[in-house]
Amino acid sequence: MATKTTKKKTKTKASPKKITSLTRKERRVKKIFFICLALVLIPLLAFGWMLLSAKIDGGSPIIGNRYDGDLDPAITKSDLQSVEKSAKAVSGVNDAEVHLATGTLRVYADIADDAGSDAAFSTADQIYTSVCSLLDPSVYFTQHDGKKMYDLEVHVYNYVPKDSYDEGFVYVIKTRTSSMEEPLSQLVSEPIDAALAQELRDDVERRNNPQPESTEEPTEMEVSGEEG
Repeated sequence: MATKTTKKKTKTKASPKKITSLTRKERRVKKIFFICLALVLIPLLAFGWMLLSAKIDGGSPIIGNRYDGDLDPAITKSDLQSVEKSAKAVSGVNDAEVHLATGTLRVYADIADDAGSDAAFSTADQIYTSVCSLLDPSVYFTQHDGKKMYDLEVHVYNYVPKDSYDEGFVYVIKTRTSSMEEPLSQLVSEPIDAALAQELRDDVERRNNPQPESTEEPTEMEVSGEEG
């Protein structure tokens, strides 16, 4: 009887050790599981937050000013009206428009349809002079004190062509950037290299209107002529 009792006591002492070892294993598995879950969820949550933020801010404009601290003094709406009125008063100008965007003052002037390049250059010079009489170039169109200032462009054209290769079309641009000491005039309606421009036009024409390849066989005279 004593022997049996001893065996039973031995069994009851071993069972708590077995339960304790299983609990530690479960804890270790759970810890690994939660670590892996966190590694997976953190990137997903971050990505989801980015998508949600983008959706919320999708209709909101991005407000910024690339000329913060520059363009001082500024060209006002009243100045634009004065420039437009002055440009329209120039001899030979049928109509004129003034636009101010991204730090550039642009004056567009429409002259007579039959006007040539000389008249366009002369009109551009007169409009440039009229603008400078209202807005001092040394103040508004010249960099100073490390600040960016306005650029000035005067566009003069005789008409809007229906064909980009219209020989009668005249377009002159007189430009003065804030880093230039003197303005530059250019006849942009004429290519600098006329031969190259014509070659490019011919290439475009061939692409737009390809010629069908001939399927006729050469005659006996053509063959003999080639052999000769």
